Amino acid sequence: MSSIQPSADPGGEAPADTVAAAPRASHRAARRPSTGHAVAVLILVAVAAVVPLLGPSAALDGTGEAEAPGTAGITFLRTVMFAALCVQLGEVYAIRLARRVPGAPLEREPRSWAAYAAGAGLVAALGLASVVATGNLVPHQLSDMDIGGLYASRDGRLALLEVNAFIVALLCARSRRPSTAALPLAAVIVAEALRAHPPAEDSPLIGTGLTLVHLTCGVLWAGGLLQVLRMLRLWRTSAPEAGAAVLGLYARVAAVLFAAITVTGVCSTLRRMPASTVLDQLTETAYGRTLLAKVLLVVAVAVLALLARLRLSRAADPTSAYAPSRWEVIALGAVVAVSALLTALPLPIRW
Repeated sequence: MSSIQPSADPGGEAPADTVAAAPRASHRAARRPSTGHAVAVLILVAVAAVVPLLGPSAALDGTGEAEAPGTAGITFLRTVMFAALCVQLGEVYAIRLARRVPGAPLEREPRSWAAYAAGAGLVAALGLASVVATGNLVPHQLSDMDIGGLYASRDGRLALLEVNAFIVALLCARSRRPSTAALPLAAVIVAEALRAHPPAEDSPLIGTGLTLVHLTCGVLWAGGLLQVLRMLRLWRTSAPEAGAAVLGLYARVAAVLFAAITVTGVCSTLRRMPASTVLDQLTETAYGRTLLAKVLLVVAVAVLALLARLRLSRAADPTSAYAPSRWEVIALGAVVAVSALLTALPLPIRW
C-alpha cells in the first residue's frame, strides 16, 4: 500500500505554502530568544533601580532607626560598582573556563562589555568618593567637597584607590590583554573589604578576610554565569556541545563558590549578630530585614541553579538549561542590589 506524498513541481521545489511557512517558523524561533533576553534585561534594570530607591525606607520602617543622609544614592552607586565588578571579572573568569573546553569556538566570543562596565564602575567610584569628601554627606555643590581631605582619612584613601583601580581597569579593557584588568579589580574588592571593617571594630582583620572571600566568590558566581550564558546563547546553533560543556564546568566551580559564600556569610552574620539575638534582629532591624531578604533571594538562586544543573545532566538537549540559568542571573542581580543596600544601612546593635 503506497503512501501519499505531498505534491511538488517538476523542478523539485517545495510547495508554496511550505516555503512560506518555513520563514515564518524560523522568524518565530529567532524572535523568541531575543524577546526573552530583552525582558530579562528590563527586569534586571528594574530591580537594580527599585531596590536602591525603595529599599532603605522599607527596611527602616518601624525599626526606630534613622535613615542616614543619601542612603538611597549610596546604595545605587554601590549597586553600579558591584555590577561593574561582576561584569568585568565575570568575562575574565568565563573565558578562562572556556579555554579548558576542547573545541570551544573562542574566536566567536560574545562582544565584550568590559569597557562599559569599567566606565560605569569609575563613575560610581567617583560618586562614592565625592560622598566621602563631603563628610559622608551628599554634596550639593563642588564647594561642599574637600578633595584634598580624601588623602587624610582611611576611607578617603580607599575611595581614591577604587577610582584609580577602575581607571586602570578601563585602560586594560581597551588593551590587547583585557584579562589584566583582574588585578586592579581585585584591588577594588580589597578596598571594599577594608572599608567595611574599620580598625575600631573587634578583630577587623578577621572581618576583612571574611568579606574579601564573600565578595570575591559572589562576583565570580554572578559575573561568571552572565558571561557563560552569553557564550551559550551565541553558540547554541554553531557549537551547542561546547556551550553546554562550559556551563557544566562553571556549575562544578559554582558549587564551591556557593559553599564559600554560605560559610563566610554565616560567620559574618554571627560576628555582627550574636546567635542569641539573630532571630530578633532579622525582623526588628533594617540590617537584619535586608539580610533576611538576601538569604531568601540566595535560596531562590540555589533552587534555580539546581534546576539548571538537572536539565544540564538529564535533558536530551543540555542547552535547555539556558532558561532557568537566565532567571538565576536575574535573581543574582537582585542579590547584588540587596548586598549594596546592606552596605548603606546602620549596623545592628550587639545586644
